[in-house]
Amino acid sequence: MPVYVVGHKNPDTDSVTSAIAYAHLKKAMGMDAVAASQGDLNPETKMVLDKFGFSAPAQLTDATGKQVILVDHGELSQAPDNLNAGEVVEVVDHHKIGDVTTGSPIFFYVKPVGCTGTVLTEIYETNKIEIPKNIAGIMLCAIISDTVLFKSPTTTEEDKKACEKLAKIAGVTDMDALAMEMFKAKSAVAGVPAKDLLFRDYKDFDMAGNKIGVGQLELVDLSLVDDVRDDLYKAAEQVKSEGRHTVFLMLTDIMKEGTDLMVVTDDPSIVEKAFGVKLEGKSVWVDGMMSRKKQAIPPLQKVFGV
Repeated sequence: MPVYVVGHKNPDTDSVTSAIAYAHLKKAMGMDAVAASQGDLNPETKMVLDKFGFSAPAQLTDATGKQVILVDHGELSQAPDNLNAGEVVEVVDHHKIGDVTTGSPIFFYVKPVGCTGTVLTEIYETNKIEIPKNIAGIMLCAIISDTVLFKSPTTTEEDKKACEKLAKIAGVTDMDALAMEMFKAKSAVAGVPAKDLLFRDYKDFDMAGNKIGVGQLELVDLSLVDDVRDDLYKAAEQVKSEGRHTVFLMLTDIMKEGTDLMVVTDDPSIVEKAFGVKLEGKSVWVDGMMSRKKQAIPPLQKVFGV
């Protein structure tokens, strides 16, 4: 019976590459592991896999009757559907401990670093398993993506050291050039439906019984979304109407290192309470906000008393 290694819903580069990299490691250790993803790949992830010679993993959205390893998440809202009808056998992550529970002890490896790719680098080393050149390449890209080339406050020294090791294995001599290639791919928005952009990197969170949606678009220039702002807001309104308390869309300017925070809510005061800025209109600039995990979710949880 195969074990499916799968990242979160609305997969990003870390969730997809971690599934591929960890499935390879588990195969090397004798497990029948299969990499999977919970949806189509975003432009950055496609670019990364193409660059290092990988095709998209198989898709898995329902865990019924399956054994699964969760990578890059530990929240039921982000896991495959019907997780309780399957079996979680491992979790490898870099986020807060979520609400996924198991009926028996499992291998659970979570570290407060900027990327699951960094955690996997350590697991490879601990098990003395060589990282192939192409897998090192996609793991390197995942760390660059998640840390925004070390600009994100989630970045740790471990992330930087992992990148140095992985770049050497992958034969990457210019990390800045690779990062810019990725950021340009990540910024591709032309011709993409607004709802698809909202869900490109989107997660739902349960905050004291309130469903809070937070999406993020990382862009090399905010002007790239000038023509679709109204459509993005309408898409967020629709998503909110589907049973959510509030929907946020972080329009993050990679170069200016801040976020234009688009908000759809019935309670605008939560923005000022969480981020110290007053929402007037549809969005507000939050200087220095780069990370959903570290700069958006914890202040919101505090407001909701989580």
